[in-house]
Amino acid sequence: MTNRPAVIFDFDGTVALGDGPLRAYARAVEELGGVTGIEQALAVPSPDLLDGYDVIRAAAEDRGVTADVLSAAYFASRAVLGTPEATITAPAGLAEFLRAAGEAGALRILATNAPDVRIAEALDALGIAGGFDRVVTSVGKPAGLEALLDDLATEGVTDVLSIGDIWRNDLAPVHRRGGRTALVGEFADESATPDHRAPTLPELWEDLHSWLSTSTSHSSATSAL
Repeated sequence: MTNRPAVIFDFDGTVALGDGPLRAYARAVEELGGVTGIEQALAVPSPDLLDGYDVIRAAAEDRGVTADVLSAAYFASRAVLGTPEATITAPAGLAEFLRAAGEAGALRILATNAPDVRIAEALDALGIAGGFDRVVTSVGKPAGLEALLDDLATEGVTDVLSIGDIWRNDLAPVHRRGGRTALVGEFADESATPDHRAPTLPELWEDLHSWLSTSTSHSSATSAL
């Protein structure tokens, strides 16, 4: 059992920034589905959609693209993740926060709905290889995040911070259990009630480092009892 806190990061749109993967997906949908206008749809996102991937799905379905084609296009786009065909960047300060969290004894988790396709290579390209204690792919959030939280609870982890760009997937399950949440990105969600919110992650580092200091200090004090 452990009393140490855990910080959970989403991947796409949180750790991995840039529209490279989205545009690779859109191009693959156009190629495999024999349609046009998918990539252009990214320029006019709807507040009713979750993120860029949801924008592509909606645009593709409007053009009659089947679920099988969408799946094949998605996996084709992930096969080039982190390459010049689907470039990504990390938020400024991410490596430093992960290093500080590790040194403070926090459990660092990457939890993504994406499959285990080039995730390790992508983390290397982002300059944060080895920055996570656990990398959990194909999570199936939000339900899968609930299961992950259950697992952490059995390990004695009760102080959780979750950071992501989709409220209902990345943060709501943690919020319901009294954990800390940080929402980043531009997609609106009227139901979202995060503890911290900003368009970009670097704008939240001061608050998140403060949480880290407080949570790890409390963990050390509890362990000493």
